[in-house]
Amino acid sequence: MANTNLQFKTNYAVSSKIEPFYKGGKVQISKDEKYIFCTCGSRVNVLEISTGKIIHCVEHDDQEDITSFALSCDDEMLVTASRALLLKQWDWRQANCTRSWRAIHTVPVASMTFDSTSTLLATGGCDGTIKLWDVVKQYCTHNLKGSSGVVHLVQFHPNTDLLQLFSSSLDCGIRIWDLRSSQCVSVLQSHYSAVTSLSFSPNGNTMVSSGRDKICTVWDLKTRKAKRTVPVYEAVEGVVILPGSTDLTEIGVKSKDLHFITAGSKGVLRVWEASTARCVYTQTLPSTLPSASEEDENDNPRSLTYLFHLPASARLATVTAEHNILLYQLPALTTQQQFVGYSDEVLDVKFLGKGDSHIVVATNSCQLKVFELLTNSCQILYGHTDTVLTLDVFKKGSLFASCAKDRSVRVWHMDSDSGQVRCVAQGSGHTNAVGSIACSRMKASFVATGSQDCTVKVWDLPADCSAEGGIRQLTARATEKAHDKDVNSVAVSPNDKLLASGSQDRTAKLWSLTGEGTVGLLGVFRGHRRGVWAVCFSPVDQVLATTSADGTAKLWSLQDFSCLKTFEGHDASVLKVIFVSRGTQLLTSGSDGLVKLWTIKTNECVKTLDAHQDKVWGLHASRKDDKMVTGSADSNITVWSDVTEIEMAEEQAKQEDQILKQQELSNLLHGKKYLKALGLAISLDQPHTVLTVIKAIREGENSSELLEKTLLKLRQDQKESLLRYCVVWNTNARNCLNAQAVLQVLLTHLPPEELLQYQGARSHLEGLIPYTERHMQRIGRLLQASMFLNYMWQKMRVAGAPSSMDEDEDMDTTPLAQAQPFFVIDKEKKSGSDERRDEGNDSESEQDEDPDSSVEDEEELEDVSATNKASTDNGQVENGASPKTNGKHHSESEESSEEEDQEEETTVKKTKGLPVSSAQQCQTFAS
Repeated sequence: MANTNLQFKTNYAVSSKIEPFYKGGKVQISKDEKYIFCTCGSRVNVLEISTGKIIHCVEHDDQEDITSFALSCDDEMLVTASRALLLKQWDWRQANCTRSWRAIHTVPVASMTFDSTSTLLATGGCDGTIKLWDVVKQYCTHNLKGSSGVVHLVQFHPNTDLLQLFSSSLDCGIRIWDLRSSQCVSVLQSHYSAVTSLSFSPNGNTMVSSGRDKICTVWDLKTRKAKRTVPVYEAVEGVVILPGSTDLTEIGVKSKDLHFITAGSKGVLRVWEASTARCVYTQTLPSTLPSASEEDENDNPRSLTYLFHLPASARLATVTAEHNILLYQLPALTTQQQFVGYSDEVLDVKFLGKGDSHIVVATNSCQLKVFELLTNSCQILYGHTDTVLTLDVFKKGSLFASCAKDRSVRVWHMDSDSGQVRCVAQGSGHTNAVGSIACSRMKASFVATGSQDCTVKVWDLPADCSAEGGIRQLTARATEKAHDKDVNSVAVSPNDKLLASGSQDRTAKLWSLTGEGTVGLLGVFRGHRRGVWAVCFSPVDQVLATTSADGTAKLWSLQDFSCLKTFEGHDASVLKVIFVSRGTQLLTSGSDGLVKLWTIKTNECVKTLDAHQDKVWGLHASRKDDKMVTGSADSNITVWSDVTEIEMAEEQAKQEDQILKQQELSNLLHGKKYLKALGLAISLDQPHTVLTVIKAIREGENSSELLEKTLLKLRQDQKESLLRYCVVWNTNARNCLNAQAVLQVLLTHLPPEELLQYQGARSHLEGLIPYTERHMQRIGRLLQASMFLNYMWQKMRVAGAPSSMDEDEDMDTTPLAQAQPFFVIDKEKKSGSDERRDEGNDSESEQDEDPDSSVEDEEELEDVSATNKASTDNGQVENGASPKTNGKHHSESEESSEEEDQEEETTVKKTKGLPVSSAQQCQTFAS
């Protein structure tokens, strides 16, 4: 075996992450051009342009999606609007909500913008109204009515002396509002589809508007007339007037006339001369990037959705429909940086470049992404025409190979100086999807592939792949019918003389590569109970590692093909395996989202890393063996560093301290020492743990008195934390009673002067009001429904009873004779989920009736081949999230709704415990 003096790895720590930060919606760049703000569900992420890292994240406590946001022109204030109809003002650098208030709009806010003084905020709602807010004095200044439908665009005139606001809605007109009179003074009619953006000239007298009707209009704002209509022959999402003081001859600006640049459905930037309505420059796409045809223009994933001008750095920024953000340097429009906002499922990931400075990623799409780890800037590689399934890298790290569902193999080269990657060779010959690939280990001489057509192929590489030139064609020197089912994995031995393959037929096979033009079978490894997912040669010993859908990893002898060791620990399929620590340890990843570190000699799992929330398809170690990278179906990529013994001891000490505190908390609750338990829970800063203590107090005798006595003995900082937790609890119907019980004590016994001294007290109390009102309305509806049911019960009569019975008399419940007809009241209540299932289609009912079929289906899904590991949607994302993500979110919403329905009866019973005046008290303190 390997060197026994080698120090084993004991743990890995996360050193960096590449995760989704933008899934569609609004994007804004700060005035100082250092940060990009973008929405991601219930969060606004702040991306630092220089490093490509998410440095701040603003998130609503109620987990409601953010519908719009606006950053003030001085970069100090961020205001967000959510579906809960709340506006929140943030100190975004501290991720601290400084103020929240009701939006007054009856439906969510669709658009927002600040004026150049950062004092006025305009919000355009889906209800067709526009509100203006003085964010300094904190009141609503205007309520502008007259727009038809959703107000999707609001923008102030750059000249603040004019006090004008421009807006557009579903009627495609551009309204000009005079803020002195609160009247619409003009409607500019030119577009026949949605107006997408407005751009003003430096003097403010000229404006250019763009629309999805494939035209741009140049307006004279003095006469409020259209000067020229420019047909641009594409749906335009963004328009920017180019500065006249800059030399832009490289992009066709050769006169001092007004020029503007457009971005739209064709995915390229184009420069137009306003006076002649002529396109003077069209951006050239990379040679590997085919241009969009007229047929697919509407669904073009490369279409541009936003365009920004960054005057201080002379740059342009664009956002694509694939959620990529690109920065171009003027005047030549050279690509400076590119950030990938959303990558869908990660199917494979490998280190790349000198010193492992980059990673190459295969996502659920036909493009490859190459990230620079230092800046997170990304290159997107086009070439494959269907989903790329897996990758492998040659020894030097500048050359790598990929294979895809399009049945092709491609070899790529990274330039060591510029870092640019280009395709240097390609080959095709398989008759089905190519799901596995392996590069030669000693020198870049060949690649081996395995396919869904059950064959393995060995492809010879040209003598010098890194030389300049066109794309060379690969030829297969050997083809072998290797397995009876899909080939999931292939691996090349360190001396390039052996090839291993793993298949869906539950076997792995060893092949000889020494013969001329042939692949010779040497032996078969049998023992796995399910399909084999991965094979890997040891770098030092004559052993082979395999992983399988049966949840195990095995080590095999290359001498007699016997099983040497079996590693059990994953709860589901083991998808990848690699050797680390010079062949003395293994890393495995599974569909349970875990990565496990094993020591081969002791057959022991040293560390389990809770790496991801979904299948970990990608697992690779750096050449220095000091880092590893993982990629998962949850769209996250994580780079891990080897942790030293000291760091490990510190982490273990923290974990042990946490466990001791949890045990102490449990003992205090058991001994009914609630004050100490509550104080300890607050010190842990875990709202859920604090809620557990509150529930324990309220479950005992004289709960109201005990809760009041306990809470009033807390220190001021502990009460402050408790108030903050109540805001979070109150957003959920399940926890609202506990939140309201705590609030009743605090609001009843603490003077307003003391409450308002708490940090963020005003925003907390304002945030409590809408949810408290919602809970009260729900309880009111439940009480009405219960009274109706009670009335119906009292009026029910047993069939066959005398018709002369007085209606006001109590119902006769005397048992009738067996022969008489009677009502049968089923006391077995159906759950909400059962009722919904009964209302569903017959196929769903049939599935539920057969429990065995669901188990078989689950096993069948678990045992898919490597070529089917990608989702069938091929990475298409609609409305900012994949169908899988949307489905999950939808089910969570239904579950939340079901939980509220199931608790309605409990809520009615406990209504006496809810202070009716809580919302009024919150309103009083907040004002």
